[in-house]
Amino acid sequence: MGRVIKNRRIRRVSGQALTPRQKKELAALAALPDQQIDTSDIPELPPGEWKIAVRGRFYRPLKQAVSMRLDADVVAWLKQRGKGYQTRANSILRERMLAETKRA
Repeated sequence: MGRVIKNRRIRRVSGQALTPRQKKELAALAALPDQQIDTSDIPELPPGEWKIAVRGRFYRPLKQAVSMRLDADVVAWLKQRGKGYQTRANSILRERMLAETKRA
């Protein structure tokens, strides 16, 4: 059996290219079969835990200010649940975008 890699850390500063050493380490990890990678410090979650998972909790895409002309009844519908109507509109559009990209 090959070597087991445990507690390896690869540091990368955002915006900087990987060093040749980092590229070599990543290539070595990618070449290893899954069963040779020690994941004992990060055990798999039981299936029931995925039911309460929150998608995109730590993902914060860049926002872009736009000006749109929407029908008054659409804006009223978005605002009727209180603050955050722009976030709701973004979520609705993102769901539609993802659905359409899956179909393509």
